[in-house]
Amino acid sequence: MKKLITVIGAFLLACSLPLSGAATGKQVYSDVPPSKHFADAVNELAARNIIGGYPDGTFKPGNSITRGQAAAIIAKMIGLDTSDVKGKKFKDVPASHGFYKAIVKMAEEGIIGGYPDGSFKPNEPIKRKNMAAILVKAFDLPRNADVKNPFKGEVGITNDVLVIYKLGITSGTSPTTFSPNASITRGQAAKMLAATEQVMMKNAVTVKAGDLGWDTIESVNADEVNPGVFRAVEVKGKKGTQDQVQLFPIKEGKGGMVIAGRQGETGWKSQKYYIHVKKEGSELRLTLEKTDESLPTVAWLNTKYKTVQNIALAKVDGENISNNVKIEKIEYNFTHIMIEKPGVYIATVRFANGDEVRYSVTAFEMDDSFFYGTSAVELGLADVLK
Repeated sequence: MKKLITVIGAFLLACSLPLSGAATGKQVYSDVPPSKHFADAVNELAARNIIGGYPDGTFKPGNSITRGQAAAIIAKMIGLDTSDVKGKKFKDVPASHGFYKAIVKMAEEGIIGGYPDGSFKPNEPIKRKNMAAILVKAFDLPRNADVKNPFKGEVGITNDVLVIYKLGITSGTSPTTFSPNASITRGQAAKMLAATEQVMMKNAVTVKAGDLGWDTIESVNADEVNPGVFRAVEVKGKKGTQDQVQLFPIKEGKGGMVIAGRQGETGWKSQKYYIHVKKEGSELRLTLEKTDESLPTVAWLNTKYKTVQNIALAKVDGENISNNVKIEKIEYNFTHIMIEKPGVYIATVRFANGDEVRYSVTAFEMDDSFFYGTSAVELGLADVLK
């Protein structure tokens, strides 16, 4: 009888109780108030009968979700047909098990796997790294992605973990830890599932090396211009070569990306894009615009900790730009000024003590950046007299 109660309690998670007026934004369960970070996800999935609560009207968001429950829920979310399975797959998941069809079908599709001894351990809490692996396969998220690992020093940080982190499906348990071997709660699982589905609904756009006449895509710089507007994930193609970038819209706005790659053995190429994200109805749409523009860039003048009173800027040919350039920032011994266009300039700095120093400032186009490269050199007396 105890075993039967356990199975029924677990089954409630994957097959919801009838909901009256359940809808996203409304509190469905007494222990999931709107203030909880996973409340919207729980309410949305409950309204769609993807997840369910307990007979007492609670969801118990702090309880762990098991491997069997996760398989059943995800199978339901991706619309997997479990009516026809080939037969027993795991020694501890008999045909009488409540999640038998979902587990076996997910295994047949290569989405989940078991243990070397032939078991699946359906009642064992699922670990964060295992949930990541299932999500990547079930929702066909980018695989073989080149993602920097911010969780160094932890055992169990897989490529799947880095993929769902990069896509914003989940964050770490701290800025430097992911806790890949920790179990996931029901509330956390609901939020991860809803976030994964949102990523797939956000109309990802893929840029392929072949589209540009390149052989490979070697690097992606997506951090210079409004990086919160979209996410870029580098992906290896079928031949195992890094030759794709998948872009996912995050919010409305305009961002920027520079990709670089190779055409042949020696031909290094680069391309800048503006990334436009607009909301159309309830969906975010991402479009790309090729550009060769560069953006105003800060030049650093080594003013040697002296108090700056005024800075004048002119072109090297004598054309005046400004008699009073705005100082963007003073950091340590450097005074920062903005350079709007490429070229060679003379910056004349007047200090509070009456001294005046001239600097040669150069700004030049960069193929692999939206910003100019800049340099600033203090001119000696001989240079000034030239």
